[in-house]
Amino acid sequence: MTTNRPPLEAAGDPSGAEAAGEARARGAPGRPALVLVAVVLVAVNLRVAVTSLGAVLDEARGDLGMSTLAASTAATLPVVCFGGIALVTPRLIRRVGATAGLGLALGLLLVGLLVRVAGGEATLLTGTFVACAGIAAGNVLLPVIVKIEFPGRIGEVTGAYSAAMSGGAAIGAAATVPLGDVLGGWRGGLAAWAALAAATLLLWLPRVRRTPPPARAGAGAAGMAGMARSPVAWAVTLLFATQSVLAFVVMAWLPTVYTDAGYAPGEAGTLLAVALLVGVPVYFAVPILAARLRRQGALGAGMTAAQIVGLAGLLLYPGSVPWLWAVLIGIGGGVFPLTLALFSMRTRTATDTAALSAMAQSVGYLLAALGPFTVGVLRDATGSWTTPISMLIAICVVQTALSFGAGRPRLIDTSGPG
Repeated sequence: MTTNRPPLEAAGDPSGAEAAGEARARGAPGRPALVLVAVVLVAVNLRVAVTSLGAVLDEARGDLGMSTLAASTAATLPVVCFGGIALVTPRLIRRVGATAGLGLALGLLLVGLLVRVAGGEATLLTGTFVACAGIAAGNVLLPVIVKIEFPGRIGEVTGAYSAAMSGGAAIGAAATVPLGDVLGGWRGGLAAWAALAAATLLLWLPRVRRTPPPARAGAGAAGMAGMARSPVAWAVTLLFATQSVLAFVVMAWLPTVYTDAGYAPGEAGTLLAVALLVGVPVYFAVPILAARLRRQGALGAGMTAAQIVGLAGLLLYPGSVPWLWAVLIGIGGGVFPLTLALFSMRTRTATDTAALSAMAQSVGYLLAALGPFTVGVLRDATGSWTTPISMLIAICVVQTALSFGAGRPRLIDTSGPG
C-alpha cells in the first residue's frame, strides 16, 4: 500500500531504531560533523576490506598453497555473505538499535581483518567470513543511520558516503600491494586496513554510549512482511538487484574483455580503475540530485542509457576509444547510490528503512553472486563476448523500466495489506 505524499515528508517513528534520533532531537549532544565523518569512514571500510583481498589473492594463494576451490570461495564469499547477513540485520536493529548495531558491525569487521592474516587457508576464509558479516550489516545499517541522524540531508549524506565507498574500493585495490611491500608481504598489506577499522570503531563508540536502548515495539517485526507485499518495495529491490548484477560483472570481467580485445593486462586493469574512479564524483552527485527531484525515474534511466552505450561500444568497437566505454560504464554504476537514497526516500521511518535496505540487499547481492558465474559460462560456451554483453544490455533495458517504477514519488506503508 502506498501514498502519494512527497518522499521527503516522512513522519518520525518513536520506537526501535529511531530512539537515537529522538534523543538527539531532545537536546542530546549530536555533534553532526563528527557523525558525518564517522559515516564516511565506515563507508570506506565497507569496500576497502573487500578489494584489498582481491589485490593480493594470487600472492596469498601461492604462499598458503590454497586450492582452486578455496581461492574461488574467498573471491565469492563477500557478495554471498552480503546477501545472507542482510536478511538478519533488521533483527539486530530491533534488539540493540541501529547505533549499537553499527558498532557491533565494526567490531566484527575489525576481528575478521585481524583473523584473516593470522594463519593458513582456513583462517583466511574464516576471517573473510567474519569481516564480510560486519560489512553486510554495515551495508544495511548506513541508510538507517542517515535516516535517523540526517533526515533533512539524506541526499547529501548518502552522496558523501557513496563516494567514500567508491573511493575505498579503488584505494583497496591500488594501495594494498604497495603497503605489503613496506610491511612485509600480503599479510602486512591486508593487516594495515585493520588500523582504519579500529580508528573508525573508536570514533563511533561514543555514539553508542550516548544512545539509549531501543524500545521493544512490534513495528519492526512487521516491517519485512509488509515490504514483501509492497510493489514500491519490490521496484526498489529489483532495481538494486539489476545494478548489483551489472556492477559485479563489470568488476569481475571488464579487464578480461579488454585483454581479449588486445590490450595488455596493465592497460586493462587501468581501464577498470577508470570505471571505478568515475564513480566517485557520480556517486556523490546522484543522491543529492535525486533528493531534489520529485521523480527519480529519468535520472536512473539516463545513467542506464550511458551504460548501454558503453557496453555496446565495448562489444562493437572494443579497440576504439576504450577510455570512453569505461567512463560510460562507470557513469552507469551511479544507479547504486540512487537506490541507496531511495531506501530512505521511499520509507517513513528508520524501521522501514532498515526493512527495505535488508530486503533489497539480500535479494540483490544473492542474485549478483550468480552474475559473474553466468557471464563466465556464456563466454566459455560461445567463445566470444557477444552473448554475455548482449545479456547485460538486456538487463539494462529491464533496469530502465525499474528506474521509472522505483522513481515514482510514493512512500511505502507496511501497516496495511500492501
